[in-house]
Amino acid sequence: MQIRPILSALRRHRLATFLIALEIALACAVLCNACFLVVQRWELIQTHSGVDERALALLMVDGFEPEQAADVNARMLAGLRAIPGVQSATLVNQVPFGPQRGAAGISHDKGSFKNKIGVVDFVLAGPGTFQALGLKLVAGRLPQADDYRPATTFVPEDAQVLVSRSLAEHAWPGESPLGKEFWCDKLHFRVMGVVDHLARARPRDWGAQAVEWTVFTPTLPGGSLSGTYLLRASPAELPRVLRDARNAVEKIAPDVVLDQEDSRTLSDLRTDYFKSDRIMIDLLLGVIVVMLGVTALGIVGLASFWVAQRRKQIGVRRALGATRGDILGYFQTENFLIVSFGIALGMVLAYGLNLALMTHYELPRLPLYYLPIGALVLWGLGQLAVLAPALRAAAVPPVVATRSV
Repeated sequence: MQIRPILSALRRHRLATFLIALEIALACAVLCNACFLVVQRWELIQTHSGVDERALALLMVDGFEPEQAADVNARMLAGLRAIPGVQSATLVNQVPFGPQRGAAGISHDKGSFKNKIGVVDFVLAGPGTFQALGLKLVAGRLPQADDYRPATTFVPEDAQVLVSRSLAEHAWPGESPLGKEFWCDKLHFRVMGVVDHLARARPRDWGAQAVEWTVFTPTLPGGSLSGTYLLRASPAELPRVLRDARNAVEKIAPDVVLDQEDSRTLSDLRTDYFKSDRIMIDLLLGVIVVMLGVTALGIVGLASFWVAQRRKQIGVRRALGATRGDILGYFQTENFLIVSFGIALGMVLAYGLNLALMTHYELPRLPLYYLPIGALVLWGLGQLAVLAPALRAAAVPPVVATRSV
């Protein structure tokens, strides 16, 4: 198949060729970036919390003064543990996908952020919370009784803590984190253990790298560790246990106010937290389907128009010995060249669009491998779209075409 006659024909239809190529370029830019956004959102939805979500629920109360915290905690824990089906009831300040209560910046240096590690979530946890959450220890030791200390500010001072594996690899790459020290302003911490996974309360807000930058901090009940209770029960009984716990609050502590919105199972908290991400994925997939459909219709329309215009030319070529395969190959090659030009332009537009998204929405850079994937999709779409008009062209009988001359 000689390319020169095809290029000559395309030059005679510059405007139509350019418009279809531009449509393909826009489709390429949208396809690459939309697929990238879909993958980003999907990976976020699949965030590994590190806890036994199906067996856990959160119960939150407020409306009491700080000096009442010890009494409220004692009454609430005793009352919740008495509910049938409750395996454990402990204190925690936050859980994955729930309200965020303990984010702060940490550093390798005391009172300075020149050697900053980053902003982390401090998970304040009372006795028994590590086991209730179902966390997995991968290095170091579990908290002992004397590791639990009161939170004099928002966290205990000079605390022995556990960090997530993700945070350990970020803060001390290539080193054992055990025994390492870090500071939050003038508050001192020492690492006694590492947990496999523990997600932040609001992972979407911190970027993919920092989803699990968490510090598990053993804390005695009271002060900043009050009013938020973690319930553990079998997955089958958990909805009933939570319902009974919510109903029991008025009897256990009539002087507090139940937080109806955030007192939920962790599975429900996850579903609600990622609801907007699922909606965004559906919208982006809809945009991809519509864009590809419009592009395919444009290719079909242009190819059908050119087949109708070239019936005489096709008939002459058939009379001179061109086979149906030759005619089919001609239109497919012509379409391939148009799509290739559109893809080349689309790759530039894809990166331009990605730079704009990086600037305004703090998205990561588009990986290069999305470009050849987008090109393959559009090449395949182009060949499928042109196939029906090309087959009609190949079916033009030589006799019928030559009689019309």
